[in-house]
Amino acid sequence: MQIYELLTTLDFIVVIAYLIVLIAIGYWVSFKDKQPTEDNLFLAGNSLGWPSIGLTMWGTNVGPSMLIASASIGYTTGIVAGNFAWYAFIFIFLLTIVFAPRYLQAKVQTLPEYMGKRFGDSTQNLLAWYTIVTVLISWLSLTLFAGGILIQQILNIPLWLSVLILLMIAAFFTIAGGLKAIAYTNVFQMLLLIGVSLALVVVGWQKVGGMDVIISQTPKSYWNLFLPNDDPNYPWVAILLGYPVMGVWFWCTDQSMVQSVLGAKNLKQGQLGANFTGWLKILDVALFIIPGVLCFVLFPNLENPDHAYMTMVTQLFPAGMTGLVMAVLIAALVSTIDSALNALSTVFTMDVYVKKYKPEASQKSIIRIGRIVTVVGAVIAIFLTLAIDSIKGLNLFDVFQSVLGFIAPPMSVVFLFGVLWKKTSTKAANFTLTFGTILSIGVGILYLWVFPKADYPFWPHFLLLSFYIFIFLSILVILISLFGPRDTIPSSLVYQKISKTSSQVKWLWAALIVVMVAMYFIFNGHS
Repeated sequence: MQIYELLTTLDFIVVIAYLIVLIAIGYWVSFKDKQPTEDNLFLAGNSLGWPSIGLTMWGTNVGPSMLIASASIGYTTGIVAGNFAWYAFIFIFLLTIVFAPRYLQAKVQTLPEYMGKRFGDSTQNLLAWYTIVTVLISWLSLTLFAGGILIQQILNIPLWLSVLILLMIAAFFTIAGGLKAIAYTNVFQMLLLIGVSLALVVVGWQKVGGMDVIISQTPKSYWNLFLPNDDPNYPWVAILLGYPVMGVWFWCTDQSMVQSVLGAKNLKQGQLGANFTGWLKILDVALFIIPGVLCFVLFPNLENPDHAYMTMVTQLFPAGMTGLVMAVLIAALVSTIDSALNALSTVFTMDVYVKKYKPEASQKSIIRIGRIVTVVGAVIAIFLTLAIDSIKGLNLFDVFQSVLGFIAPPMSVVFLFGVLWKKTSTKAANFTLTFGTILSIGVGILYLWVFPKADYPFWPHFLLLSFYIFIFLSILVILISLFGPRDTIPSSLVYQKISKTSSQVKWLWAALIVVMVAMYFIFNGHS
């Protein structure tokens, strides 16, 4: 039975009522909050403590797209995808010890600004364009793709129409002023989503009959984090070598992830917040992947594993409750889509249009350009989403990871060398951001569309491809920096001695490292 056939009139009433309440809250907030609050909005006036930082980083990473995709991969392969949550602790540690002290010492608001101080305006301009591309692909198109699949499951309509509906809902919220409500209720919505996933695990666990039954009815490989090197889905070498490229980019250089650390009261609070995120990531497997494993035991004959999450919701929750879950998923997706469109508009308007072409632009002109970019970005995102839908042979989770894997290498190389090696030249950084991006995304297009691995099995795993591109670009950076022209303009970053990490931060990280190593031992003993 299809998911849309299991939904009741009460479910749809709950969805509509929830969205109307959000819009009403938006109006109330708009009328109530008349004071300008933009001055310190971006970094919260450097007032964030560790709980806010940890929860914000985790919440940015944990969205509706992740719920749907993680349940899908849990259904097909078990907990091996937990590596994308648990292996992350190494790169969150890297952010804590290596990157955060330098970012905060430089007193920057954005990471392109940091690279601008390191290499000059040319690099900052290139990073602005790189950010535009990554926002379009990683935050907007992939979210629209996951959201489109959700709407498709609910209404039984084509994906292109699902995506249009999602964009129309986002536009409607923007016009009605309701997105301010989503911003104010986002924490509540994330807690609700986490609560729903926990409830799914508990109810599913009880329905299955406990751990012994789950283990007896799933392949032994479902409980291993590292699978043999001949595994077609996630061989251990591909994860070990390939994920770090994505990990450095995502956790150490992506503005959306690092922004809350930049807004820390001080270095210690930023480091404690990042550590808290590392602890929270432990929950990802239980909350988001295990529902997929439970779905495999309860409903082993699903035609499409991407339906695992909503199948669990519709089959295990009563009418009305299912509607509430759908409403929260849609509202949270709309929030992510609007945030991505807003980021796209802001970066293009301020970092490209105003900074490079029209420094004297009027406020009216800036607003007009911002609106045009939002509309153009939405149209481009629709076509990118349909392109992502045409990828063959990959489930939703693998689509996400493969697309991100081809975005990551240039940024990881530039930041690692820019931060850790003083001899890295501006020409090397700029060449990597231009040629490296064309190479990386070009290989991705060949891998995913032109010669898809489903039809051309000569390709290595996409994570290994990402690793090979990273190594190639790293060699180029070293060669260009050593044998190319030296920088004539000195970096405006003062390479002072970095602030010492407090003993409390060190002890908490030592404890987390011990726990994570233990988890890897526990979940690799099943043969």
